[in-house]
Amino acid sequence: MRARTVGAATAAALAVVAARDLIQKKHALLRNFPVIGHARYLLERVGPELRQYIVTSNEEERPFSRDQRTWVYASAKGENNYFGFGTDADVEHMQGHAYLKHRAFAGELPAMHDPQAPLPSAKVLGGPRGRAKAFRPASVVNISAMSFGSLSGAAITALNKGAALAGTMHNTGEGGLSPYHRNGGDLVLQIGTAYFGCRNEDGSFDLGKLKDVVGSAPVRAIEIKLSQGAKPGLGGMLPGAKVTPEIAEIRGIPLGKDCASPSRHTAFGDVDSMLDFVELLASETGLPVGIKSAVGERDFWQELATLMARGDRGVDFVTVDGGEGGTGAAPLTFTDSVSLPFRMGFSRVYGTFAELGLTDDLTFIGSGKLGLPENAAVAFALGADMINVAREAMLSIGCIQSQKCHTDKCPTGIATQNPWLARGVDPASKSTRAAVYLQTLRKELTKVSAALGVPHPGLITATDVEVMNGDYDARTLASVYGYKDGWGELGTQLGAEIAALMATGPLPDRKPAV
Repeated sequence: MRARTVGAATAAALAVVAARDLIQKKHALLRNFPVIGHARYLLERVGPELRQYIVTSNEEERPFSRDQRTWVYASAKGENNYFGFGTDADVEHMQGHAYLKHRAFAGELPAMHDPQAPLPSAKVLGGPRGRAKAFRPASVVNISAMSFGSLSGAAITALNKGAALAGTMHNTGEGGLSPYHRNGGDLVLQIGTAYFGCRNEDGSFDLGKLKDVVGSAPVRAIEIKLSQGAKPGLGGMLPGAKVTPEIAEIRGIPLGKDCASPSRHTAFGDVDSMLDFVELLASETGLPVGIKSAVGERDFWQELATLMARGDRGVDFVTVDGGEGGTGAAPLTFTDSVSLPFRMGFSRVYGTFAELGLTDDLTFIGSGKLGLPENAAVAFALGADMINVAREAMLSIGCIQSQKCHTDKCPTGIATQNPWLARGVDPASKSTRAAVYLQTLRKELTKVSAALGVPHPGLITATDVEVMNGDYDARTLASVYGYKDGWGELGTQLGAEIAALMATGPLPDRKPAV
Protein backbone atom coordinates (compact mmCIF):
# COMPACT_ATOMS: atom_id res chain seq x y z
CA MET A 1 0.00 0.00 0.00
CA ARG A 2 2.79 2.38 0.93
CA ALA A 3 4.62 1.64 -2.34
CA ARG A 4 1.40 2.29 -4.26
CA THR A 5 0.95 5.61 -2.46
CA VAL A 6 4.51 6.63 -3.14
CA GLY A 7 4.12 5.66 -6.79
CA ALA A 8 0.91 7.63 -7.12
CA ALA A 9 2.48 10.67 -5.48
CA THR A 10 5.51 10.40 -7.76
CA ALA A 11 3.31 10.12 -10.83
CA ALA A 12 1.27 13.13 -9.71
CA ALA A 13 4.43 15.16 -9.11
CA LEU A 14 5.77 14.24 -12.53
CA ALA A 15 2.45 15.21 -14.09
CA VAL A 16 2.63 18.62 -12.43
CA VAL A 17 6.19 19.11 -13.65
CA ALA A 18 5.19 18.02 -17.16
CA ALA A 19 2.26 20.41 -17.19
CA ARG A 20 4.44 23.26 -16.00
CA ASP A 21 7.10 22.46 -18.62
CA LEU A 22 4.52 22.45 -21.41
CA ILE A 23 3.04 25.79 -20.37
CA GLN A 24 6.22 27.75 -19.53
CA LYS A 25 7.94 29.70 -22.32
CA LYS A 26 11.37 30.30 -20.86
CA HIS A 27 13.06 27.05 -21.92
CA ALA A 28 12.42 25.62 -25.39
CA LEU A 29 13.96 22.27 -24.47
CA LEU A 30 11.51 21.73 -21.60
CA ARG A 31 8.51 22.69 -23.72
CA ASN A 32 9.47 20.07 -26.28
CA PHE A 33 10.71 17.42 -23.83
CA PRO A 34 8.86 17.89 -20.53
CA VAL A 35 10.34 16.24 -17.42
CA ILE A 36 13.20 14.44 -19.19
CA GLY A 37 14.56 17.77 -20.41
CA HIS A 38 15.55 18.56 -16.81
CA ALA A 39 18.25 15.91 -17.11
CA ARG A 40 20.13 18.17 -19.49
CA TYR A 41 20.20 21.00 -16.97
CA LEU A 42 21.26 18.59 -14.21
CA LEU A 43 24.14 17.35 -16.34
CA GLU A 44 25.05 20.93 -17.20
CA ARG A 45 25.13 21.78 -13.50
CA VAL A 46 27.53 18.96 -12.66
CA GLY A 47 29.32 19.27 -16.01
CA PRO A 48 32.46 21.02 -14.70
CA GLU A 49 33.13 18.18 -12.28
CA LEU A 50 32.40 15.49 -14.89
CA ARG A 51 34.62 17.14 -17.49
CA GLN A 52 37.43 17.75 -15.03
CA TYR A 53 37.81 14.06 -14.25
CA ILE A 54 36.17 12.20 -17.14
CA VAL A 55 35.51 14.10 -20.35
CA THR A 56 36.88 17.41 -21.63
CA SER A 57 38.01 20.78 -20.37
CA ASN A 58 36.05 23.99 -20.79
CA GLU A 59 38.22 24.91 -23.80
CA GLU A 60 38.24 21.63 -25.75
CA GLU A 61 34.73 21.45 -27.18
CA ARG A 62 34.10 22.54 -30.76
CA PRO A 63 32.94 24.44 -32.68
CA PHE A 64 32.22 26.57 -29.60
CA SER A 65 33.84 25.71 -26.29
CA ARG A 66 31.79 25.52 -23.13
CA ASP A 67 33.34 28.76 -21.90
CA GLN A 68 32.30 30.49 -25.10
CA ARG A 69 28.77 29.13 -24.95
CA THR A 70 28.52 30.02 -21.28
CA TRP A 71 29.52 33.60 -22.10
CA VAL A 72 26.83 33.87 -24.79
CA TYR A 73 24.14 32.32 -22.58
CA ALA A 74 24.94 34.57 -19.63
CA SER A 75 25.15 37.65 -21.84
CA ALA A 76 21.80 36.91 -23.49
CA LYS A 77 20.12 36.49 -20.11
CA GLY A 78 21.66 39.67 -18.70
CA GLU A 79 23.47 37.61 -16.07
CA ASN A 80 27.02 37.85 -14.74
CA ASN A 81 29.23 36.86 -17.67
CA TYR A 82 32.52 37.18 -15.82
CA PHE A 83 34.82 34.18 -15.17
CA GLY A 84 36.68 33.56 -11.96
CA PHE A 85 40.05 32.08 -11.00
CA GLY A 86 41.81 32.90 -14.24
CA THR A 87 41.66 31.71 -17.81
CA ASP A 88 41.00 28.12 -18.90
CA ALA A 89 43.02 28.73 -22.08
CA ASP A 90 46.61 27.53 -22.14
CA VAL A 91 47.81 31.00 -23.15
CA GLU A 92 51.45 30.28 -22.31
CA HIS A 93 51.75 27.50 -24.86
CA MET A 94 48.88 27.98 -27.33
CA GLN A 95 50.17 28.67 -30.81
CA GLY A 96 48.06 31.20 -32.69
CA HIS A 97 46.48 32.71 -29.58
CA ALA A 98 45.86 36.43 -30.11
CA TYR A 99 46.17 38.98 -27.36
CA LEU A 100 45.29 42.66 -27.37
CA LYS A 101 47.83 45.24 -26.25
CA HIS A 102 46.20 47.65 -23.82
CA ARG A 103 47.48 51.20 -23.52
CA ALA A 104 48.34 53.01 -20.31
CA PHE A 105 46.93 56.34 -21.51
CA ALA A 106 44.18 57.37 -23.89
CA GLY A 107 42.29 60.40 -25.09
CA GLU A 108 38.59 61.02 -24.51
CA LEU A 109 36.60 57.79 -24.47
CA PRO A 110 32.81 57.30 -24.69
CA ALA A 111 30.71 56.46 -21.64
CA MET A 112 29.90 52.76 -21.34
CA HIS A 113 26.79 52.92 -19.18
CA ASP A 114 24.11 53.16 -21.90
CA PRO A 115 22.25 49.80 -21.84
CA GLN A 116 21.71 50.09 -25.59
CA ALA A 117 25.51 50.27 -26.09
CA PRO A 118 25.30 52.23 -29.36
CA LEU A 119 28.14 51.45 -31.74
CA PRO A 120 27.55 52.81 -35.27
CA SER A 121 29.61 51.94 -38.32
CA ALA A 122 32.54 54.20 -39.14
CA LYS A 123 31.51 54.16 -42.81
CA VAL A 124 28.34 55.22 -44.62
CA LEU A 125 27.10 52.17 -46.51
CA GLY A 126 26.75 53.13 -50.15
CA GLY A 127 28.05 56.64 -49.53
CA PRO A 128 31.25 56.49 -51.62
CA ARG A 129 29.26 55.41 -54.69
CA GLY A 130 26.46 57.90 -54.07
CA ARG A 131 23.62 55.41 -53.69
CA ALA A 132 20.27 57.14 -53.29
CA LYS A 133 19.54 55.26 -50.06
CA ALA A 134 23.02 55.27 -48.56
CA PHE A 135 23.04 55.23 -44.76
CA ARG A 136 25.29 54.77 -41.76
CA PRO A 137 24.43 51.45 -40.06
CA ALA A 138 23.52 52.06 -36.43
CA SER A 139 25.33 48.92 -35.28
CA VAL A 140 28.65 47.33 -36.22
CA VAL A 141 27.20 44.00 -35.02
CA ASN A 142 24.40 42.53 -37.12
CA ILE A 143 22.64 39.19 -37.60
CA SER A 144 24.07 37.08 -40.39
CA ALA A 145 22.26 35.28 -43.20
CA MET A 146 20.08 32.39 -42.04
CA SER A 147 17.07 31.48 -44.18
CA PHE A 148 13.56 30.61 -43.17
CA GLY A 149 13.47 26.94 -44.05
CA SER A 150 16.83 26.33 -42.49
CA LEU A 151 15.58 27.96 -39.29
CA SER A 152 12.03 27.73 -38.01
CA GLY A 153 9.58 30.58 -38.33
CA ALA A 154 9.65 31.05 -34.56
CA ALA A 155 13.45 31.36 -34.57
CA ILE A 156 13.43 33.88 -37.44
CA THR A 157 10.73 35.87 -35.64
CA ALA A 158 12.76 35.92 -32.42
CA LEU A 159 15.90 37.06 -34.25
CA ASN A 160 14.08 39.75 -36.21
CA LYS A 161 12.34 41.14 -33.14
CA GLY A 162 15.66 41.02 -31.33
CA ALA A 163 17.28 42.95 -34.16
CA ALA A 164 14.59 45.60 -33.87
CA LEU A 165 15.11 45.91 -30.11
CA ALA A 166 18.89 46.11 -30.43
CA GLY A 167 18.92 48.40 -33.46
CA THR A 168 20.78 45.96 -35.70
CA MET A 169 20.17 44.67 -39.21
CA HIS A 170 18.97 41.16 -39.97
CA ASN A 171 20.10 39.33 -43.12
CA THR A 172 17.29 37.28 -44.67
CA GLY A 173 19.51 34.52 -46.05
CA GLU A 174 18.99 33.27 -49.59
CA GLY A 175 15.65 31.58 -48.83
CA GLY A 176 13.59 34.70 -49.49
CA LEU A 177 11.91 37.36 -47.38
CA SER A 178 9.35 35.55 -45.23
CA PRO A 179 6.55 36.88 -43.01
CA TYR A 180 8.80 36.03 -40.06
CA HIS A 181 11.30 38.63 -41.23
CA ARG A 182 8.63 41.32 -40.99
CA ASN A 183 8.69 41.96 -37.26
CA GLY A 184 10.32 45.37 -37.12
CA GLY A 185 13.98 44.66 -37.77
CA ASP A 186 15.82 46.37 -40.64
CA LEU A 187 16.77 43.88 -43.33
CA VAL A 188 19.59 43.01 -45.67
CA LEU A 189 18.02 41.05 -48.53
CA GLN A 190 20.26 38.25 -49.71
CA ILE A 191 20.06 37.00 -53.29
CA GLY A 192 21.43 33.52 -53.91
CA THR A 193 21.95 31.49 -57.03
CA ALA A 194 18.33 30.27 -57.07
CA TYR A 195 16.96 33.86 -56.78
CA PHE A 196 14.29 32.78 -54.29
CA GLY A 197 11.54 35.38 -54.06
CA CYS A 198 12.69 37.19 -57.19
CA ARG A 199 12.74 34.48 -59.87
CA ASN A 200 10.87 33.45 -62.98
CA GLU A 201 9.38 29.99 -63.39
CA ASP A 202 12.56 28.76 -65.06
CA GLY A 203 14.68 29.94 -62.11
CA SER A 204 16.13 33.01 -63.81
CA PHE A 205 16.32 36.39 -62.08
CA ASP A 206 13.28 38.71 -62.20
CA LEU A 207 14.04 42.38 -61.50
CA GLY A 208 10.38 43.33 -61.17
CA LYS A 209 9.78 40.78 -58.42
CA LEU A 210 12.91 41.96 -56.62
CA LYS A 211 11.64 45.54 -56.62
CA ASP A 212 8.28 44.37 -55.29
CA VAL A 213 9.97 42.51 -52.43
CA VAL A 214 12.23 45.44 -51.61
CA GLY A 215 9.29 47.84 -51.59
CA SER A 216 7.27 45.63 -49.24
CA ALA A 217 9.67 45.56 -46.27
CA PRO A 218 12.35 47.65 -44.49
CA VAL A 219 15.17 46.44 -46.75
CA ARG A 220 18.26 48.62 -46.25
CA ALA A 221 20.75 46.81 -48.51
CA ILE A 222 21.06 43.92 -50.97
CA GLU A 223 23.69 41.20 -50.65
CA ILE A 224 24.53 38.95 -53.60
CA LYS A 225 25.70 35.63 -52.23
CA LEU A 226 28.48 34.05 -54.26
CA SER A 227 29.41 31.45 -51.65
CA GLN A 228 29.54 30.87 -47.90
CA GLY A 229 32.12 29.46 -45.55
CA ALA A 230 30.19 26.31 -44.67
CA LYS A 231 29.85 25.11 -48.27
CA PRO A 232 31.75 27.31 -50.73
CA GLY A 233 31.15 26.56 -54.40
CA LEU A 234 28.43 24.04 -53.60
CA GLY A 235 24.83 24.19 -54.72
CA GLY A 236 21.94 22.47 -52.99
CA MET A 237 18.75 20.51 -53.43
CA LEU A 238 15.52 21.23 -51.56
CA PRO A 239 13.52 17.98 -51.70
CA GLY A 240 9.92 18.30 -52.84
CA ALA A 241 8.71 16.82 -49.56
CA LYS A 242 10.04 19.92 -47.78
CA VAL A 243 8.46 22.39 -50.22
CA THR A 244 5.40 23.26 -48.16
CA PRO A 245 2.78 25.73 -49.42
CA GLU A 246 4.35 28.41 -47.23
CA ILE A 247 7.89 27.84 -48.51
CA ALA A 248 6.66 27.56 -52.10
CA GLU A 249 4.97 30.95 -51.86
CA ILE A 250 7.92 32.69 -50.17
CA ARG A 251 10.53 31.28 -52.55
CA GLY A 252 8.43 31.36 -55.70
CA ILE A 253 8.86 27.68 -56.52
CA PRO A 254 6.41 24.89 -57.42
CA LEU A 255 4.69 23.17 -54.53
CA GLY A 256 5.95 19.68 -53.69
CA LYS A 257 8.67 19.57 -56.36
CA ASP A 258 12.43 19.27 -55.94
CA CYS A 259 14.17 22.62 -56.29
CA ALA A 260 17.86 22.84 -57.13
CA SER A 261 20.07 25.76 -56.14
CA PRO A 262 22.89 25.99 -58.71
CA SER A 263 26.48 26.34 -57.55
CA ARG A 264 26.89 29.49 -59.70
CA HIS A 265 24.79 32.48 -60.72
CA THR A 266 23.03 32.64 -64.08
CA ALA A 267 22.42 36.41 -64.10
CA PHE A 268 26.16 36.98 -64.60
CA GLY A 269 29.17 34.85 -65.44
CA ASP A 270 32.28 36.85 -64.64
CA VAL A 271 33.46 39.85 -62.61
CA ASP A 272 32.67 42.35 -65.37
CA SER A 273 29.05 41.20 -65.79
CA MET A 274 28.69 40.89 -62.01
CA LEU A 275 29.50 44.58 -61.64
CA ASP A 276 26.92 45.39 -64.31
CA PHE A 277 24.41 43.40 -62.27
CA VAL A 278 25.39 45.23 -59.08
CA GLU A 279 24.92 48.62 -60.73
CA LEU A 280 21.57 47.54 -62.18
CA LEU A 281 20.23 46.57 -58.75
CA ALA A 282 21.59 49.75 -57.16
CA SER A 283 20.12 52.04 -59.81
CA GLU A 284 16.72 50.34 -59.80
CA THR A 285 16.33 50.18 -56.01
CA GLY A 286 18.59 52.99 -54.77
CA LEU A 287 19.99 50.58 -52.18
CA PRO A 288 23.61 49.78 -51.38
CA VAL A 289 24.56 46.48 -53.03
CA GLY A 290 27.36 44.15 -51.99
CA ILE A 291 28.60 40.60 -52.30
CA LYS A 292 29.21 37.76 -49.87
CA SER A 293 31.86 35.14 -50.47
CA ALA A 294 34.22 32.70 -48.87
CA VAL A 295 37.83 33.06 -50.03
CA GLY A 296 39.50 30.61 -52.37
CA GLU A 297 41.52 31.58 -55.42
CA ARG A 298 42.70 35.16 -55.42
CA ASP A 299 42.25 36.10 -59.10
CA PHE A 300 38.59 36.97 -58.57
CA TRP A 301 39.41 39.55 -55.92
CA GLN A 302 42.27 41.04 -57.89
CA GLU A 303 40.08 41.48 -60.97
CA LEU A 304 37.28 42.97 -58.87
CA ALA A 305 39.61 45.50 -57.25
CA THR A 306 41.19 46.38 -60.60
CA LEU A 307 37.82 47.06 -62.24
CA MET A 308 36.62 49.06 -59.22
CA ALA A 309 39.74 51.22 -59.38
CA ARG A 310 38.37 52.75 -62.60
CA GLY A 311 35.65 54.39 -60.49
CA ASP A 312 32.63 53.81 -62.75
CA ARG A 313 31.32 50.62 -61.13
CA GLY A 314 31.74 48.87 -57.82
CA VAL A 315 30.25 47.00 -54.90
CA ASP A 316 29.31 48.97 -51.79
CA PHE A 317 30.34 46.25 -49.37
CA VAL A 318 32.11 42.92 -49.25
CA THR A 319 31.12 40.26 -46.73
CA VAL A 320 34.00 37.83 -46.24
CA ASP A 321 32.92 34.52 -44.72
CA GLY A 322 35.50 32.32 -43.06
CA GLY A 323 35.78 28.62 -43.72
CA GLU A 324 34.94 28.03 -40.04
CA GLY A 325 31.40 29.29 -40.71
CA GLY A 326 28.79 26.68 -40.02
CA THR A 327 25.16 27.71 -40.54
CA GLY A 328 24.84 25.66 -43.72
CA ALA A 329 24.78 21.86 -43.68
CA ALA A 330 27.42 20.49 -46.05
CA PRO A 331 29.60 17.47 -46.84
CA LEU A 332 32.49 17.09 -44.40
CA THR A 333 35.05 17.88 -47.09
CA PHE A 334 33.50 21.30 -47.63
CA THR A 335 33.16 22.15 -43.96
CA ASP A 336 36.74 21.07 -43.22
CA SER A 337 38.80 21.70 -46.32
CA VAL A 338 37.29 24.15 -48.83
CA SER A 339 37.94 27.91 -48.46
CA LEU A 340 40.30 29.74 -46.13
CA PRO A 341 39.61 30.43 -42.46
CA PHE A 342 38.47 33.96 -41.68
CA ARG A 343 41.68 35.69 -40.65
CA MET A 344 43.70 34.42 -43.58
CA GLY A 345 40.91 34.89 -46.12
CA PHE A 346 39.91 38.35 -44.93
CA SER A 347 43.48 39.63 -44.84
CA ARG A 348 44.02 38.54 -48.43
CA VAL A 349 40.85 40.27 -49.63
CA TYR A 350 41.56 43.42 -47.66
CA GLY A 351 45.15 43.54 -48.89
CA THR A 352 44.01 43.25 -52.50
CA PHE A 353 41.92 46.41 -52.17
CA ALA A 354 44.51 48.14 -49.98
CA GLU A 355 47.16 47.77 -52.69
CA LEU A 356 44.99 49.99 -54.91
CA GLY A 357 44.02 52.45 -52.18
CA LEU A 358 40.34 51.45 -52.24
CA THR A 359 39.67 50.43 -48.63
CA ASP A 360 37.87 53.66 -47.69
CA ASP A 361 35.57 53.27 -50.71
CA LEU A 362 33.69 50.21 -49.51
CA THR A 363 32.57 48.59 -46.27
CA PHE A 364 34.23 45.35 -45.17
CA ILE A 365 32.03 42.93 -43.24
CA GLY A 366 33.38 39.83 -41.53
CA SER A 367 31.63 36.60 -40.53
CA GLY A 368 32.70 33.23 -39.17
CA LYS A 369 32.75 32.78 -35.36
CA LEU A 370 33.07 36.55 -34.81
CA GLY A 371 30.28 36.79 -32.23
CA LEU A 372 32.82 36.58 -29.41
CA PRO A 373 34.57 39.79 -28.30
CA GLU A 374 38.16 38.63 -28.81
CA ASN A 375 37.48 37.25 -32.32
CA ALA A 376 35.54 40.37 -33.24
CA ALA A 377 38.33 42.66 -32.02
CA VAL A 378 40.86 40.82 -34.19
CA ALA A 379 38.51 41.18 -37.18
CA PHE A 380 38.33 44.94 -36.65
CA ALA A 381 42.10 45.10 -36.31
CA LEU A 382 42.42 43.41 -39.70
CA GLY A 383 40.19 46.06 -41.27
CA ALA A 384 36.61 44.88 -40.83
CA ASP A 385 34.07 47.68 -40.46
CA MET A 386 31.20 45.48 -39.29
CA ILE A 387 30.66 41.86 -38.26
CA ASN A 388 27.79 39.44 -38.77
CA VAL A 389 26.88 36.84 -36.16
CA ALA A 390 24.94 33.64 -36.87
CA ARG A 391 25.52 30.64 -34.59
CA GLU A 392 26.16 32.93 -31.63
CA ALA A 393 22.77 34.53 -32.28
CA MET A 394 21.27 31.03 -32.38
CA LEU A 395 22.91 30.25 -29.04
CA SER A 396 21.39 33.41 -27.60
CA ILE A 397 17.86 32.15 -28.35
CA GLY A 398 18.41 28.67 -26.95
CA CYS A 399 20.64 26.61 -29.28
CA ILE A 400 22.59 24.00 -27.27
CA GLN A 401 25.07 22.99 -30.01
CA SER A 402 23.47 19.59 -30.47
CA GLN A 403 24.76 19.66 -34.09
CA LYS A 404 21.53 18.23 -35.48
CA CYS A 405 20.87 21.20 -37.80
CA HIS A 406 20.96 18.97 -40.90
CA THR A 407 18.50 16.38 -39.54
CA ASP A 408 15.39 18.54 -38.98
CA LYS A 409 15.48 17.27 -35.39
CA CYS A 410 16.89 20.29 -33.58
CA PRO A 411 15.86 19.66 -29.96
CA THR A 412 15.35 23.36 -29.19
CA GLY A 413 13.18 24.07 -32.24
CA ILE A 414 15.58 26.53 -33.90
CA ALA A 415 16.96 24.71 -36.96
CA THR A 416 13.89 22.68 -37.87
CA GLN A 417 10.53 22.83 -39.62
CA ASN A 418 8.99 20.28 -37.26
CA PRO A 419 5.97 22.08 -35.74
CA TRP A 420 6.21 20.27 -32.40
CA LEU A 421 9.87 21.14 -31.96
CA ALA A 422 9.50 24.69 -33.29
CA ARG A 423 6.82 25.45 -30.70
CA GLY A 424 9.55 25.29 -28.08
CA VAL A 425 10.84 28.69 -29.22
CA ASP A 426 8.88 31.54 -27.65
CA PRO A 427 9.63 34.55 -29.86
CA ALA A 428 8.61 37.08 -27.21
CA SER A 429 11.15 36.01 -24.60
CA LYS A 430 13.83 34.80 -27.01
CA SER A 431 13.82 38.10 -28.92
CA THR A 432 14.78 39.89 -25.72
CA ARG A 433 17.63 37.46 -25.18
CA ALA A 434 18.87 38.00 -28.73
CA ALA A 435 18.75 41.76 -28.24
CA VAL A 436 20.56 41.66 -24.90
CA TYR A 437 23.27 39.45 -26.41
CA LEU A 438 23.78 41.87 -29.32
CA GLN A 439 23.90 44.83 -26.95
CA THR A 440 26.32 43.04 -24.63
CA LEU A 441 28.66 42.20 -27.50
CA ARG A 442 28.68 45.86 -28.52
CA LYS A 443 29.36 46.86 -24.93
CA GLU A 444 32.25 44.39 -24.71
CA LEU A 445 33.72 45.73 -27.94
CA THR A 446 33.53 49.26 -26.55
CA LYS A 447 35.31 48.10 -23.38
CA VAL A 448 38.04 46.36 -25.37
CA SER A 449 38.47 49.43 -27.58
CA ALA A 450 38.80 51.64 -24.52
CA ALA A 451 41.43 49.31 -23.04
CA LEU A 452 43.39 49.77 -26.26
CA GLY A 453 42.95 53.53 -25.97
CA VAL A 454 40.49 54.15 -28.80
CA PRO A 455 36.77 55.03 -28.71
CA HIS A 456 35.62 52.62 -31.44
CA PRO A 457 36.67 49.13 -32.57
CA GLY A 458 37.15 50.43 -36.10
CA LEU A 459 40.16 52.33 -34.74
CA ILE A 460 41.91 49.19 -33.51
CA THR A 461 44.90 48.53 -35.77
CA ALA A 462 46.80 45.47 -36.91
CA THR A 463 49.70 46.47 -34.64
CA ASP A 464 47.44 46.52 -31.56
CA VAL A 465 47.14 42.72 -31.65
CA GLU A 466 49.89 40.12 -31.38
CA VAL A 467 49.73 36.42 -32.16
CA MET A 468 51.57 33.96 -29.93
CA ASN A 469 53.91 31.35 -31.31
CA GLY A 470 54.11 29.04 -28.33
CA ASP A 471 56.59 30.06 -25.62
CA TYR A 472 59.10 31.55 -28.00
CA ASP A 473 57.73 34.38 -30.08
CA ALA A 474 54.86 36.80 -30.69
CA ARG A 475 54.22 38.76 -33.85
CA THR A 476 51.77 41.52 -34.66
CA LEU A 477 48.82 40.81 -36.92
CA ALA A 478 50.39 43.17 -39.42
CA SER A 479 53.51 41.03 -39.50
CA VAL A 480 51.69 37.69 -39.58
CA TYR A 481 49.45 38.65 -42.50
CA GLY A 482 51.87 40.84 -44.41
CA TYR A 483 50.13 44.17 -43.83
CA LYS A 484 51.89 47.32 -44.97
CA ASP A 485 51.89 50.59 -43.02
CA GLY A 486 48.35 51.93 -42.68
CA TRP A 487 46.59 48.74 -43.73
CA GLY A 488 43.70 47.79 -41.49
CA GLU A 489 43.24 51.42 -40.49
CA LEU A 490 40.53 53.94 -41.37
CA GLY A 491 41.46 56.94 -43.43
CA THR A 492 42.20 60.11 -41.46
CA GLN A 493 38.82 61.70 -42.22
CA LEU A 494 36.83 58.55 -41.44
CA GLY A 495 38.73 58.06 -38.19
CA ALA A 496 38.05 61.62 -37.08
CA GLU A 497 34.37 61.31 -37.98
CA ILE A 498 33.75 58.16 -35.96
CA ALA A 499 35.72 59.47 -32.98
CA ALA A 500 33.57 62.63 -33.01
CA LEU A 501 30.42 60.56 -33.42
CA MET A 502 31.25 58.38 -30.42
CA ALA A 503 31.79 61.52 -28.34
CA THR A 504 28.31 62.89 -29.08
CA GLY A 505 26.42 60.06 -27.39
CA PRO A 506 23.80 57.61 -28.69
CA LEU A 507 22.92 57.83 -32.36
CA PRO A 508 19.80 55.74 -32.91
CA ASP A 509 16.57 56.51 -31.10
CA ARG A 510 15.93 52.96 -29.92
CA LYS A 511 14.54 51.54 -26.72
CA PRO A 512 16.90 49.22 -24.83
CA ALA A 513 15.80 45.62 -24.49
CA VAL A 514 16.30 45.69 -20.73
